Amino acid sequence: MIIQCPHCGKSLVVNGLGRKPLNITFKNVCEALQTHHSIVAVARELGCSPSYIFDVLKTDRLKLTDLFRE
Repeated sequence: MIIQCPHCGKSLVVNGLGRKPLNITFKNVCEALQTHHSIVAVARELGCSPSYIFDVLKTDRLKLTDLFRE
């Protein structure tokens, strides 16, 4: 993609913008949650934020309590 600098007007070539998606699978999140039983510990292990864990569960229509119900 070619963009123009707003300060000097020079054209620059840029290869991709923004952060790459994490794409951590639901299976990996569930296994980590069963091992650690803590959102913060799972987020540290997988290298993501705690809210990302909740988003992965939300896309599969689950809540945290659904995983630990017996």
